[in-house]
Amino acid sequence: MNTRITTLAPHPARRTLFRLAAMLAGATLLSSCASVLGPRQVELPLHKLQSSLDKRFPINERLLDIFDVQLTRPQLSLVPDQDRVALAVDASVAPPFARAWAGNVAFSGRLYIDPGRAAVMMAEPRVDRLQLGNPEAERRLARVANTLIDTVARDMPVYAFDQSDLRYAGVQFVPTRIQTTRTGLVVTLEPAK
Repeated sequence: MNTRITTLAPHPARRTLFRLAAMLAGATLLSSCASVLGPRQVELPLHKLQSSLDKRFPINERLLDIFDVQLTRPQLSLVPDQDRVALAVDASVAPPFARAWAGNVAFSGRLYIDPGRAAVMMAEPRVDRLQLGNPEAERRLARVANTLIDTVARDMPVYAFDQSDLRYAGVQFVPTRIQTTRTGLVVTLEPAK
């Protein structure tokens, strides 16, 4: 007796339905992974923030179309009790037809997250100290120094995340909150929606 077993090839519609079901199950698993991962906290130590700032200097600005200002050698420090950061820079201010004044400027600001740039930015900067070795120049520039610092700080990230820093286990994260500590910043990252 000769028994012959034949297998039927799956119907193309069944194959397509199976593939769609497998893709739907995979997408469901991936999305559930994102919710299981939840928020993460990343610590940015002061030396990493300092290194990021060093790459953005020197800064050359023209103030009030009169003064040429150069800011160099940034020194970042943290003020956790006020939830601010402080930045001291060497400054050179060159008025028209006169010798440049050299000294330093110290300012501080509140940090915030710019989600579009994936960066830690400074807001509400204020000049804490202006020393140029020339009391008359310091008096003249004291009123406009906050304008200069606001211009400089407005577009300068204190730290910008690399896109690879924001991916974990196949999930894209976005920075949402920031906290200042004695040793650095703690940034909360949440899965992108």
